[in-house]
Amino acid sequence: MKYMLLIHSNPVTWGHPSFLHTEEGKKLPKAAREALAAQLDQLLDELHERGELITASPLAAPRETKVVRVREGVRATTDGPYSEAKEQLAGVFIIDVATPERAEDVAARIPEAQQYAIELRPISM
Repeated sequence: MKYMLLIHSNPVTWGHPSFLHTEEGKKLPKAAREALAAQLDQLLDELHERGELITASPLAAPRETKVVRVREGVRATTDGPYSEAKEQLAGVFIIDVATPERAEDVAARIPEAQQYAIELRPISM
């Protein structure tokens, strides 16, 4: 089954990987920061080797977002993001795994899960 893992982060401290740009992340010793980065790299390598990774992509900062709406045939484009929030969508993984439990395991291993949230959504096709 395919899942989309939506990584949320704070737009004030935007950067990728986002866990290295937060105040908490900046306070970590260099070795701890490197360990988190290595954890992410290891996860991506594992998912690729197992054939479970479809794609993983960071998103540009929310201030670069545009929102397009069409009402009564008229298109209106405004600056984004579409919502006001302390956390914004920072990136996505799309994975193809055998079970929902495996998808949860993968989501829990993304370092941002330690500070923010990883939204796990099945993809209907």
